[in-house]
Amino acid sequence: MTNKTEKALFLIGGLSDDDLHWVVNKAKLETIPPGERLIYEGRPINALYFVLSGLLSVVIGANEDRELAQIIKGEVVGEISFIDSRPPLATVKALETTQVLAISRFELNSKLHSDAKFAARFYQGLSLCLASRMRGTIRRLGYADFIEIEDQPETDEFSQHTQEFLALAQAKFNWLVQSLKVT
Repeated sequence: MTNKTEKALFLIGGLSDDDLHWVVNKAKLETIPPGERLIYEGRPINALYFVLSGLLSVVIGANEDRELAQIIKGEVVGEISFIDSRPPLATVKALETTQVLAISRFELNSKLHSDAKFAARFYQGLSLCLASRMRGTIRRLGYADFIEIEDQPETDEFSQHTQEFLALAQAKFNWLVQSLKVT
């Protein structure tokens, strides 16, 4: 399990079995061929995506010539634009045939407004996902060495709890993929 995959698992891991069944019933499975764009820089998006298989590239620039990241199975795409409703700052395109589970903004917002417990689980998972991404960005930029964190939990205790949570989340993600018969 990579750190990239763990980010999405934070979101999935917090959802209940009923939540996951709702996702399967409301979301649509989409296949993106190599070279096709899933998200265009500057254009609003109307869905949140879970990558079920394949490989995507996050690029910026007029010629899409600067790759910021690659997105693999198990990651979430479109979460920033989902939160703030602004158009994305980058383009996301498929490097190989990729399958995503698309949950429409309308369906997800309706569920969040009508089911407070789902909303709490969803937003907690999304917060953990974004916190993990921020920590990774800080490390990648080389600033982690300058940050001193006092009163950190014991590494072994935190790791054990996190490992158990992520193992459950991985099982939920695998169920999601199998229930959709992803190839």
